[in-house]
Amino acid sequence: MSSSPESVVAASETVLVRQAVILAGGQASRLRPYTDRLPKVLVEVAGRPILQHQAQWLAAEGIQEVVISCGYLAEVLKAYVAANRLPLRVRVAVEDEPLGRGGGLKHAARQLPYPGERWVGLNGDILTRFSLRDLASRHVQRCASATVAVTPLKSPYGVVELSDDRVTRFSEAPVLPHWINAGVYLFEPEITGLLPDLGDHEDTTFPALAEQDRLTAYRINGYWRGVDNAKDLRTASAEITASGWLSTREAA
Repeated sequence: MSSSPESVVAASETVLVRQAVILAGGQASRLRPYTDRLPKVLVEVAGRPILQHQAQWLAAEGIQEVVISCGYLAEVLKAYVAANRLPLRVRVAVEDEPLGRGGGLKHAARQLPYPGERWVGLNGDILTRFSLRDLASRHVQRCASATVAVTPLKSPYGVVELSDDRVTRFSEAPVLPHWINAGVYLFEPEITGLLPDLGDHEDTTFPALAEQDRLTAYRINGYWRGVDNAKDLRTASAEITASGWLSTREAA
């Protein structure tokens, strides 16, 4: 794996990461009609746009600058960013044509204010709360070029447990013994040049890094929810409302 002057750090040492890219380029057809007039990142969960939830979390974890890669309804997103106060500085990088997730990351990363520093990549359709600082410290300890956050896979169905032909138990949407990509990444600055101009980084960049032993995983210890359809939207709204995150302090 690659190394840097910061390669050896104590587990408790705070690693500075102050910039991030949010991917928000897709049309989110599975969330229609919510996305007929809004980009997915502005769809509301528990009364607030996904972008606001993400911005609050990123700012709390030390991120100061964000570039959003967008295409679909870009003018709506630009108008929202201009009119609303967010807890960090936000730039909007418009894709003239769809670039794919890897291309979108690369396009926006080229507009980050600190090109020589590591950066976070984040899908624009996830809601999460975990320690980015801990992820960054472990990333540096492992001398990784890229780290992908992973979360346990939940079955979308109820599971019937059997003993021979006898039903022993029903489990509703159990956690399975597998991990999935949580859509949160930490990249060293040289990764920007390794991302595809067009296409998906999971098909190109990540397999190459894995073969070179430069890609590590970080198991999320906290909340995570992908928002892909109306059912996810309702579930996330209920979970966040119950969580108590929407305090007066955070909502301000």
